[in-house]
Amino acid sequence: MRLLIDECLSEELAKLARERGHPDASHVRWIGKGGTKDWELVPVILAGDWTFVTKNSIDFRGPASAPGSAGEYADLDLHAGLICLNGPVGMDLDMQLELMDVALDDLDAQPDLVNQVLEVTLENGADAEMRVVRYALPKDR
Repeated sequence: MRLLIDECLSEELAKLARERGHPDASHVRWIGKGGTKDWELVPVILAGDWTFVTKNSIDFRGPASAPGSAGEYADLDLHAGLICLNGPVGMDLDMQLELMDVALDDLDAQPDLVNQVLEVTLENGADAEMRVVRYALPKDR
């Protein structure tokens, strides 16, 4: 699996993925695409057969209440997977690494993410807990 980390996330996530057995993991800046708009990045993701990792979930999968109804992945028939790391606004590096670690654990157990979204969410509140959800996108496949 080739993981591509969005520029809104730290490059340390790509390093963590490499340490965890994903030697092809990269970061948007490492492939010379820093500053690229989401819609311009999608063809790069598809051409490289990348599984994309982002915290801009709504931009790629649409609203959480209706994934696939909007967003850059809404009209895709085939993709290598989307990983959404959801946390509070301004999540720090430690939180990003924690969410990525949980995502990598899930991928270790179930490595096939073709036409799926893996969402790792840190729920807000005093009793913050991690929620991991997978679902098909597009839904009819």
